[in-house]
Amino acid sequence: MKVDVVIVGAGPAGLCLARSLSGQGLSIGIIERQSHAELADPPLDGREIALTHASQHILETLGLWPRVRGDEIAVLRDAQVLNGPSPYALRIAAAAAGKQRLGCLVPNQAIRRAAHAAVQECADIELLAECTINELSCSVEGVALRLSDGRRLQARLIVAADSRFSETRRRLGIGARMEDFGKTMLVCRMAHERSHEQVAWEWFGYGQTLALLPLNGNLASAVLTLAPTQMNRVMSLDPQAFAREMERRFDGRLGCMELVGERTTYPLVGVYAERFSGMRSALVGDAAVGMHPVTAHGFNLGLQSQKRLADNLLDALRQGRDIGAPAVLQRYARTQQRASWPLYQATSLLVRLYTDDRTPTRLLRNAGLRLAQNLPPFKTALARHLTQVSR
Repeated sequence: MKVDVVIVGAGPAGLCLARSLSGQGLSIGIIERQSHAELADPPLDGREIALTHASQHILETLGLWPRVRGDEIAVLRDAQVLNGPSPYALRIAAAAAGKQRLGCLVPNQAIRRAAHAAVQECADIELLAECTINELSCSVEGVALRLSDGRRLQARLIVAADSRFSETRRRLGIGARMEDFGKTMLVCRMAHERSHEQVAWEWFGYGQTLALLPLNGNLASAVLTLAPTQMNRVMSLDPQAFAREMERRFDGRLGCMELVGERTTYPLVGVYAERFSGMRSALVGDAAVGMHPVTAHGFNLGLQSQKRLADNLLDALRQGRDIGAPAVLQRYARTQQRASWPLYQATSLLVRLYTDDRTPTRLLRNAGLRLAQNLPPFKTALARHLTQVSR
């Protein structure tokens, strides 16, 4: 079997890349270990994605947005950052940028379902489900693969989009910097008594980090980050005891709370690939950069990475150039690195600063939030960054 581009991983980044390249005269193959049934109706994984205006625009352009149900979309009007019991909070208001909202929240499950449905209608995309790669080689001439079902595949370019722990990245000989934060993140939906007013919270407590992502009505996605041993105790609580625990941790600010659905935990590990391109190969999504979720930039950055790669490949195609040529792929790698490296470093610095509970650091955190809160131009710049459509 021969294709122009083979994408490994049928997550949102891989499927959106396939959709971005579709209809341009290229044949595209997607390799995915999950079944068609799992991709068509993915299970809830607890994650709510905070989409920027730019990301929503990409999903609209690719035809995914109309496939997301209206009741799955929640308005993200403002955001605030709190530090322990300090009265100082940094409030980022959409109104400061002349907008009604900073973005919106959509379940990861809904985006995955919409992406799969959008790709299914493209005749130039073939999804090879329940497959993995047994052999992979890249040369000047092209890419050769042998799959777990025995099929052989040839391509002009291979793209790794198979998670931050990408096996394809390793097979391509591309290393990655991994930062294990030594924490476990719990996500779940909670019903609550008092309104969240469509405001997201990032609350850096002492010994814990809390986030609240406002959904429709008096419902929110609650995110709790703790050391693994502490998380084990929280996960062992029955639903009623867990709800009382979350009320306490949120300092009663939302009144009575009730667990809705299941609790899911994830280890917190950041990843940054040593390079984003190689011999007839490129990385997108979490395979390139796996962000700490504290700034909610990970999904948006991954969506931008597939757009940058697609734009470069299609420019080369229009010019009659080889889409797998080093110059084409290196151009993508440079632009993606310029966009991601400062953000990745700033996020890691923020995590280190706001999870250090020593007294001098606590004072520094309070002073930083107080200063930021009293700098309207800074808050306006943040709001404009989040609400701009083009990145």
